[in-house]
Amino acid sequence: MAIEDRDNAYLITHALAKDTLSRLRDVETEQVAFRKGLVKLGRICGYEIIDGAMETEYVSVQTPLTETTGERVKGLDDVVIVNVLRAATPFVEGLLKAFPRAKQGVISAGRDESTGMDEEGSFPISIDYVKLPEITEDDTVIVADPMLATGSTMCTVLEHVLESADVEPADLFVLSAVSAPDGLLRVGEAFPEADLLTVAIDDHLDDDGYIIPGLGDAGDRAFRTT
Repeated sequence: MAIEDRDNAYLITHALAKDTLSRLRDVETEQVAFRKGLVKLGRICGYEIIDGAMETEYVSVQTPLTETTGERVKGLDDVVIVNVLRAATPFVEGLLKAFPRAKQGVISAGRDESTGMDEEGSFPISIDYVKLPEITEDDTVIVADPMLATGSTMCTVLEHVLESADVEPADLFVLSAVSAPDGLLRVGEAFPEADLLTVAIDDHLDDDGYIIPGLGDAGDRAFRTT
């Protein structure tokens, strides 16, 4: 299992995840390759969640020659993936290759860059659109956003997700490609019931709240809006 416990988060250490993230970081990676890289990384992360966090069960299988015993993953039909628009869209596309029958929700959330960070290192967050499926006590909920910087956006998103659910889900994961220590700490303290998964824990946030070394603005790079 390529998931390591790192105090405030679980680190996905699969070699292909690290390779793909390195290519995403590269400033020379252009739009199409960047978007495809996010899809690939989402797929790898999805497989790692299955391998590291989901149970299997023994089943009887009839082969062309005889009956034998096999294993199947439990709960693949009980997955909810929440797409934090817009940067998470290709990331979620990859997750859906691992969880093709997942229910999907979307939340359009963004921080107000014009105000800058406050003294506590957070931003005001605006929510423009929310559409979430029913969440049951059997569900594994994955909230996906490639960048976890200050944690302001993710905390606001998680508030909406949990408020919309009548029950507590079986598992709650926050999945990111790169995370800043400050953001992991903020989300972890506000939502201790969530498992924080990331491919990299970066060094720090700059004065504008951007992750260093990071990979730039994932949304702009994926959708060519710069």
